[in-house]
Amino acid sequence: MEVETSSGPARVEVQEPAGQRRFLLVLTHGSGGTPDSADVLAVRDAGRALGAVTALVTQPYVVRGARAPGSADKQDAAWAQILAALAHAHPGLPVIQGGRSNGARVACRTAQAVGARGVIALAFPLHPPGHPERSRAGELAAAGTAVLVLNGDRDPFGVPEEKKLARVVVLPGETHALSRNPAVIGDAVTAWLRELLAA
Repeated sequence: MEVETSSGPARVEVQEPAGQRRFLLVLTHGSGGTPDSADVLAVRDAGRALGAVTALVTQPYVVRGARAPGSADKQDAAWAQILAALAHAHPGLPVIQGGRSNGARVACRTAQAVGARGVIALAFPLHPPGHPERSRAGELAAAGTAVLVLNGDRDPFGVPEEKKLARVVVLPGETHALSRNPAVIGDAVTAWLRELLAA
């Protein structure tokens, strides 16, 4: 389906779970990427196995052919519009949202505004490579809800510290791509989702 936003149309691939619907899981890509990366698909599959209606979002800037996402304000506004359309189409389902890299930043920044029950942050880019002084830890804290962070121990963008609401899983041997062992990502997400949904 396509969702019209203030930044142009977004593409959304929605899949129903095999059994009963329990929650809505909305996932997106990193800067210049698409939502079919191994880590995002591992999260989608873990969610579907637990009863998620899954939505893989290609953000408007990628749909229109741009490589960079543009301003955070415009990106966040478009994301909120996408979430509103998906929530309207699936009323009553709790929302869990996430993404990789830049998409993880969007999911954290908008979590409170869209009423997300939790956030899955894949390869959260804590700082630009080589610039630890330019930390984005505040974006993680801004989520204001349960956050699962999965980062590789060889990620040049850094690894966030575990905080009150953020559980951080560091994957050995993984870089920013998080592509070596999707099954481990799926297992970590499954365990976290089970806890979150039981709470």
